[in-house]
Amino acid sequence: MVAVDGSVVPDVRRRLPGRGAWLHFDLECLRNAERRRAFSRALRVQGALDVALLREHLEQHGNLAAGQPRGQQATRKQVDPS
Repeated sequence: MVAVDGSVVPDVRRRLPGRGAWLHFDLECLRNAERRRAFSRALRVQGALDVALLREHLEQHGNLAAGQPRGQQATRKQVDPS
């Protein structure tokens, strides 16, 4: 994620200019970061940042496995007990 015009936006391709930061694909981590005011410190910007775009991204893609690139999530195989 990076700060763009006072908002925290996801940088999925890691190509946006500016200082970036990482966050788990977990809404609880987002809530904790907001509560701790971590975004301004991590991204080295003054003042509060709007996280609406980041929250929307996490809600849409929250079913992805944390820490794994898209398309490389582990799949569970069902084993036949017989």
